[in-house]
Amino acid sequence: MLEGRATVTNAPPRPTCAARENVIHRRVPAVHSFLLPVGGAALETDQRLSSVLSEFARTLATDSPIQAILDHLVVRIVDLLPISAAGVTLISPGSGPHYIAASDASALRYEQLQSDLAEGPCLAAFATGEPVTIPDLQEDHRFPRFAEQAVEEGLLAVFTFPLHHGDERLGALDLYRGTPGRLSSGSMAAAQTLSDVAAAYLLNARARELLHESTHRAQFTSMHDALTGLPNRTLLLQRLDHAIRRSRRSEKQVAILFADLDRFKSVNDTYGHHVGDELLVAVAERLTALLRPGDTLARLAGDEFVIMCEDLDDATQADHIATRVTDALADAFVLSTTAVQVSASVGIAFAGPPDSMPDKVLRDADAAMYQAKRKGGGRHGVVDLREQGLATQRASLSRDLLEALAKGELRTAYQPIVATAGGKVAGAEALLRWAHPTWGTMHPAAIVPLAEQSGLISDVGRWVLRSACRDQQRWQHQGAESVGIGVNVSPHQLMERDFVEGVEAVLTGIGTDPSRVTIDVTESAFIQDSERALVVLQDLKDLGVLLALDDFGTGYSSLNHLKRFPIDIVKIDRSLIAELGRDPTSRHIVRTLVQLVHALGMRAVAEGVESFEQHEEVLALGCDAYQGFYCAAPISSDQMAALLAGWDDKNAPHSSSSVTLGMSRRQPPGAPPPQRRHL
Repeated sequence: MLEGRATVTNAPPRPTCAARENVIHRRVPAVHSFLLPVGGAALETDQRLSSVLSEFARTLATDSPIQAILDHLVVRIVDLLPISAAGVTLISPGSGPHYIAASDASALRYEQLQSDLAEGPCLAAFATGEPVTIPDLQEDHRFPRFAEQAVEEGLLAVFTFPLHHGDERLGALDLYRGTPGRLSSGSMAAAQTLSDVAAAYLLNARARELLHESTHRAQFTSMHDALTGLPNRTLLLQRLDHAIRRSRRSEKQVAILFADLDRFKSVNDTYGHHVGDELLVAVAERLTALLRPGDTLARLAGDEFVIMCEDLDDATQADHIATRVTDALADAFVLSTTAVQVSASVGIAFAGPPDSMPDKVLRDADAAMYQAKRKGGGRHGVVDLREQGLATQRASLSRDLLEALAKGELRTAYQPIVATAGGKVAGAEALLRWAHPTWGTMHPAAIVPLAEQSGLISDVGRWVLRSACRDQQRWQHQGAESVGIGVNVSPHQLMERDFVEGVEAVLTGIGTDPSRVTIDVTESAFIQDSERALVVLQDLKDLGVLLALDDFGTGYSSLNHLKRFPIDIVKIDRSLIAELGRDPTSRHIVRTLVQLVHALGMRAVAEGVESFEQHEEVLALGCDAYQGFYCAAPISSDQMAALLAGWDDKNAPHSSSSVTLGMSRRQPPGAPPPQRRHL
């Protein structure tokens, strides 16, 4: 045998040292016969192996780069064993081998040669999981192409050991020698031990890399928007805080440009959310192209983008940047399936005072954006403090609304609904009123947005339903057996997780017959989340309540919604009824709607009937019922009880009735009532 270092005899195996056990965390083969208990060379080799294993045991639990560790390992293997070069190659299923460590240039050439030829002992050891021994490459015929070129470069012997952990194969450790001859059993055992060490390091490195990548990915995700990859609100506020601190030293200005796409919701509604997402990515790319060095572009939520501009000499620079933003976004976006035209409203705020807070600057820019949007969109502006004062007033009203529930300041008014067949009062629509101690009576148009913004919409909505059910029971006990009530529900309230359970609890607690209750919804609830809306409406139907589609004929007015959702009553919007008697087109539209509603097994109710002519038209067109000032303005519960008691079969109150109608039967209506919201 051409061992080249120590002569080997048959000797008992020596036990594995503790340092090696710590390195690989499992049993590895003991180093055998070349480590003799006597003889200076063998003892020296034994000491060198122990030294190598100790070195790597100390670095295993550190953050030392795996490349540096393995580079050092292959060099130390050459020092330890009778070989001329060594290399470590990784192989992944489905991909070619790639070396990660080589002791010198020759080892690098041999590793690369096997990779290029897709042939060699490295691949064989990986495939079989067994060592491959080639004591004389000139006489071995297993890898002819590799052998031919390797021998030309001076390689005569190769000893390859698989790198694996259990059933998981990682690659191979190649030992090269420029002279032919076998390695002794002791050298082979030592080489196997060192390959196990290399495998342990690779596994340890992989675990560290995965942990590092996972930590980095989690940190990136927490600071960036998932769709566009832009900084999110958290990262923006951090950078804004730093920018404000720097501006105090540099005396330069910091500006926040808050951009919101105009009518972005219509893009989602028309083309689908996938197109909306594609548009948002395209907007992010277009805005990124406008940034100056040092600027930050962030996406906060939905279609809201924020640009932070540092080192401004004066406010006009921010104005110029905002103009570039609105101009750039006004150009059409050519997407994968369609071209989309949008505009943007941009609000500007400056971090001026020394004590400026990032949140405050962002809120000011947000307020300026909404001011620009209210002026028509597609423009920009700095926050108007007078309008901001109104926002402060709204915040105060939100706090007042919370107290109103406890103080009993909320009221319900009722608008009668009259059946066209027979002229009897068939029901009443409950309308919310707030007797504010400072601002007087407030209507749903003001109350509902406040309730939604302050998170009180469920409490307020449940209060309205409870109040209406109690009044309906009182009217029923007074003789109005067949009168039902209608309660408006905002889309936000409808989508609350426990909405159906809340309705059921109120009906059960008061003992109200569900068939006497109608829940009025608008189509906007279907647009927000049609699948969720379908589930909620079906659950309401299972309770036994009726469902009415409110304000039909404006907005979306999708016939598909009539077919898909379990609607019982369709309320034709007042804007169509108002034109009856004056506009033939409106008459044709209403007639067609009524016929369609009846064909689908539903009932048609005309809203906003305010004159004798409109009353006659809705009767002639086949509406099942009507409501409006022609019958009565919204009245209190007591007035409703009196109206029910005094109403005769000719649609007129008895002379003893104390109810005052909203207007005379033939008197032209006055100014239209305020547009109502859905409570």
